[in-house]
Amino acid sequence: MSIATKRGDSGQTGLVGDVRISKADQRVEAYGCVDELNSVLGFARSICKNTEICAWTEAIQKTLFRLGAALATAPEAEKKKAEPSMTAADVDELTSLVHKIEATPGILSDWSLPGAHTEAAAFEISRTVCRRAERQVVRLMESGDFVDPQVLPYLNRLSDLLWLFGRLLEVQAGVDSKLRDDTHKSTRWSKAW
Repeated sequence: MSIATKRGDSGQTGLVGDVRISKADQRVEAYGCVDELNSVLGFARSICKNTEICAWTEAIQKTLFRLGAALATAPEAEKKKAEPSMTAADVDELTSLVHKIEATPGILSDWSLPGAHTEAAAFEISRTVCRRAERQVVRLMESGDFVDPQVLPYLNRLSDLLWLFGRLLEVQAGVDSKLRDDTHKSTRWSKAW
């Protein structure tokens, strides 16, 4: 058996539930963004030396497979499932982790300029891919398609968490990535974003 089935050669792909749709469909774009997010998170994890952040990231990656599957499931098949793909507990786990990291002294002191620390920069890239996935899920929802109600909150919370992973790595490394310096103390900049 080969992974090259040739079924997609015409520009169609299959959803869970045996429904064929265009590879340009918003649903495919949404779960494609989540797949990309999982890959860039894998890269970030592969270069991260902080074992705690690596463990959190690996757990998130596993959850993203469920989230991607929820998006790759035909709406009529998703509605027939007895158990939801994503739960409020998935979102709550991220929220708890956000609060835990926010308690780190100095972590929310200013906007950050990506690139001051390699590992943190990898999580910044992950954050921006996560935000793109989030925007695509919103487009899918606004088109009237069914989306598991926990998908959007999960991605929203995850993007916050990925930003915090970067800041935590910088704080632990003693790196200053503040956007502002002594000559730019304007209050028009938010403390975080």
